[in-house]
Amino acid sequence: MNVNLDIASSALSPQTWPFSQEWLPPQACLVGGVVRDALLGRRAEYLDLDFVLPTDAIQTARKLANHYKAGFVVLDPQRQIARVVFETATVDLAQQEGESLETDLQRRDFTINAIAYNPHTKELIDPLQGIADLQAGVIRMVKAANLEDDPLRLLRAYRQAAQLGFKLEPETQAVIRQLAPLLGQIAAERVQVELSYLLKTSQGTPWLIAAWKDNLLPVWFPDSTAQGIAQLAAIDQATAVLRETWTELGRELQAPVGGKSASLLSLAKLVSLLPTIPEIAEEQLLRLKYSRAEIRVVVTAIKHLPQLLLHITSPMSLREQYFFFQAVGSVFPALAVLAMARGMLVDEIAPLVNTYLNPDNQVAHPIPLVTGNELMKALNLPASRQIGKLLIEIQLARIENKISSVEEAIKFAAKLVDSELSS
Repeated sequence: MNVNLDIASSALSPQTWPFSQEWLPPQACLVGGVVRDALLGRRAEYLDLDFVLPTDAIQTARKLANHYKAGFVVLDPQRQIARVVFETATVDLAQQEGESLETDLQRRDFTINAIAYNPHTKELIDPLQGIADLQAGVIRMVKAANLEDDPLRLLRAYRQAAQLGFKLEPETQAVIRQLAPLLGQIAAERVQVELSYLLKTSQGTPWLIAAWKDNLLPVWFPDSTAQGIAQLAAIDQATAVLRETWTELGRELQAPVGGKSASLLSLAKLVSLLPTIPEIAEEQLLRLKYSRAEIRVVVTAIKHLPQLLLHITSPMSLREQYFFFQAVGSVFPALAVLAMARGMLVDEIAPLVNTYLNPDNQVAHPIPLVTGNELMKALNLPASRQIGKLLIEIQLARIENKISSVEEAIKFAAKLVDSELSS
């Protein structure tokens, strides 16, 4: 693992910041992920800068925000943490915990996140040999008590291992296994953030599996099974095949759902951690604070996956396809990847994918020949459930090529009404 000690063009250099370092006291130090990532040569367009100050953190942040007319918020008045928000960076200023910077670093989660940099002196402060662990590609706890103080750090170890391509130091992993039940004490929103990265990429899959084996996932997913966990890798493989075969479907799998960070693909993976009973799955997702839009995707997938798998050997009729697509809508790409992960072949799913991807296909994307109002006027019918049923039958007749025009649709509906009256 190469560690980049030439930091002139990295986020550690004040030249990359949206403010002058003169606003910071001489003892102010950058800490945490920004130092780690700079040393690894990892760059981001948007900067997240975390500073530790010996005194007056909130006052310094307020002066900085006022001078640059930037956003300002006190994050934690008790621990003296404030945030200044620029267009190109978020800057957090925190009061030093303990009598010295070294004491503050001793309270952090992992050695690779316990490296500080003083931009005034251009000095790296590394009392816990975090740079050596960066070079070795190892995530090592500072001490067990720090993980116990904030159990979210247990799951964060797996997320950072996935992000950085690192491995967990064996003693650290053993402590995580021991402390795993404590993860249930953490606010659901915080757990969801860590899970979201592991679910979002194929790099996260081995670490999701490891987290399950180390008893971190069952705290929040009590019905997760070895079989379900094994499906995660199969979903990654199916996704690669679908992307290669249908680029547009691959894009839809990666698109965020309901404006949130979760994608159809990450929600499809979530299905593998949940029970097959939709109502219980929904309860677990509500507990984890997933949005209604995200829950709808997962529950729809759970409900309709069995129907799709039933037709591996015997294709759906046009009528069955119509009602299937009406029920699943834009969730179909998630169902396609789940079905392939469970054994459906490309040739078997292809007809449904092609139907879904064709915006002019009346089975997946029906456009009514007539409206309910037009039907009521033409046949002199009152508003009722009968109108909805007639519209469905008209659409079914259309996709079966029995009718193709407005006139034919109205005649077809009239015959249906007559047959109902005569029966």
